[in-house]
Amino acid sequence: MRKILFILSFVLVLGACDKGFEELNVNPTAPNQVPATTKLSAAQLYTSGERYENWRANLIYSSTMMQHLSTTAGYWSGDKYTWNKGYASSMIDRIYGNAIKTVEDMLVQLDEEEQPEEMKAITRIMRVFIYHRLTDLYGDVPYSEAGKAVLTGNLTPKYDKQSDIYADMLKELEESVAVLGTGVSGFGDADLMFQGDQSQWKKFGNSMMLRLGLRLIKVDPAAAEAWATKAIAGGVMESNDDIAYIQHTAGPEGINKNGNGEVFTADSNPRMSKTFIDFLQGDPRLPILAARKSDGSTNVADLKGLPNGLDSQLLEESTGEKDTDLYAEPNRSIITGEGAPMFFQTYAEVEFMLAEAAERWGLAGGNAEAHYNAGVRAAMKMLAIYGDAAIIDDADIDAYLTANPFDAANALEQINTQYWAATFLNEYEAFANWRRTGFPNLTPTNYPGNETGGTIPRRLTYSTSEQSNNPDNYAAAIASQGPDVLTTRVWWDK
Repeated sequence: MRKILFILSFVLVLGACDKGFEELNVNPTAPNQVPATTKLSAAQLYTSGERYENWRANLIYSSTMMQHLSTTAGYWSGDKYTWNKGYASSMIDRIYGNAIKTVEDMLVQLDEEEQPEEMKAITRIMRVFIYHRLTDLYGDVPYSEAGKAVLTGNLTPKYDKQSDIYADMLKELEESVAVLGTGVSGFGDADLMFQGDQSQWKKFGNSMMLRLGLRLIKVDPAAAEAWATKAIAGGVMESNDDIAYIQHTAGPEGINKNGNGEVFTADSNPRMSKTFIDFLQGDPRLPILAARKSDGSTNVADLKGLPNGLDSQLLEESTGEKDTDLYAEPNRSIITGEGAPMFFQTYAEVEFMLAEAAERWGLAGGNAEAHYNAGVRAAMKMLAIYGDAAIIDDADIDAYLTANPFDAANALEQINTQYWAATFLNEYEAFANWRRTGFPNLTPTNYPGNETGGTIPRRLTYSTSEQSNNPDNYAAAIASQGPDVLTTRVWWDK
């Protein structure tokens, strides 16, 4: 085990130094051949993310734009729709130099070593997950030429159109799930999500196909239905045992910590948004997800949310209070630890997507209510992964569903508002699904000097270094997609 941790830490340290496209795969000090099994572990940890991008892209921007979190701190730019260029580009800066480089290397290595096809299929699914987060957050991004500098010598990859990226990602998923069987792959325990279980990777691949298919609902509803149909027929997640997540550890090695948890260790400013706390009234998740900052109380009467879009002065002017310790924060005794799980896709999300597919097209048995109820139940039961303190009794879930029954007249709003609640702390996905559906109905803020005219941003922005390091391709991306600003919509959000 110590040997595995040492090799993995060596791979992670090498990747963590790379930040720009021009540096991809260029590291003459790297070992000639790290085992593909170790590279998969590294790719999964890179994808879960370090403190750097989780702090900036996931929490500072996405979580506050989606009104899960709130803060009066000025550097939390997403709360006030201001533009910090380095924070906005943090995801694209970090992931190309580590996760993408690693997964592209793996595909070449697996071919050269003539490894089994199921190992290639798992790697391809992992690759799709990595790229889909990037393109959803930024739009057109380097894809077909990315991560291959050492093979092709191309240090200035083109930005592929998001429409082309999506077409290829869906093809990759379709081909990959067709390869997978029921045994254990050659990755074995080096696979931190599923320990090499091919059947679970197949479910994950189809569940990702369902997610990406539904992303097309604005631009190509027929294609969205077709891909949803194919994903459901192929077999998606069936229980919380199928959740795709990384179980982090807060050990002394420091190589497997939850990136969100590291943020909460370093930054005491974030509070639970008033929008989210208001939604959670009467919800048994409330005392698990939130605690009062001043004393850690989880008494629901003590838990109030902080309005978004305020600084200390505006908070005092609007509420008469200036002490943010009176507001709730994410519950540090349960959900914010450095050893907490990091969720990539959950069964609850899948059930909500099945509910939407049933509502829109009569798919998944046509029973939207049953899938909605299953999604709510799964979202509450999955919290037990955080530990015994997060277990919710079935009777409490039953009572919640009785008090909040499925509303057929407002099905899509209800389904996707619960999706938003279920993706708390996976803010990349919360942000993407909100842009896709428009739910929940969020009231924008209008902080003085904001960059968006008081509207919620629609994307994050590219690295400013690209304007000098890759100017022609950067210019082509801007000409194709639109200005490199927070309000430009990505292809599927048009």
